[in-house]
Amino acid sequence: MAQREQVQALSTPTSPETYDPLLDLREKLRQFSAERDWDQFHSPKNLAISLSIEASELLEHFQWLADERSSELSPAERLAVSKEMADVLLYLVRIADKLNVDLIQVANSKLVENAQKYPVEKAKGSSKKYTDL
Repeated sequence: MAQREQVQALSTPTSPETYDPLLDLREKLRQFSAERDWDQFHSPKNLAISLSIEASELLEHFQWLADERSSELSPAERLAVSKEMADVLLYLVRIADKLNVDLIQVANSKLVENAQKYPVEKAKGSSKKYTDL
């Protein structure tokens, strides 16, 4: 299969009424890994290490920038940052797949938990940890 066809196959969604972008991404990652025989290297531990490395690479783009400057990236900087963000997402989705974790479900549960830890009336406008509110 030519490289262009491979990229197209990886970017073509299923039917609109059943399309789940996160599940689609998971399947594309499974295929990508299987075609390269990389599953043997994709233990949760190795993937977590890789996720941490990619998150550090993302952070590197912001190192030493003032807060205001970090919100005003040039187009080239924004592109570089977006690629690092994609790497972080890909590793996170791969780890979730390996551990059978539904990222959307656990993220929604975590939002509920955080809302309890950080009630609006106590946390609004504050950067304090919930234990210090």
